[in-house]
Amino acid sequence: MHKVRSEITGSVWKVEVAVGQTVAEGDTLVIVESMKMEIPISAPASGVVADILIAEGEPVVDDQVVIHLD
Repeated sequence: MHKVRSEITGSVWKVEVAVGQTVAEGDTLVIVESMKMEIPISAPASGVVADILIAEGEPVVDDQVVIHLD
């Protein structure tokens, strides 16, 4: 299982995937807004989205786990 982490502190602007969805390495999973910039969080490896631990509008902090990939 891969733990996908936020690289910045900000708020979740958009969740681009759903549980059960297959993703490829490099696909955008979540977009975080910080200081009026939109920063994508990409899949570190191919897999299936097992858990989404955040929701749109929620705050996230640096290094927080946001998604689990199987």
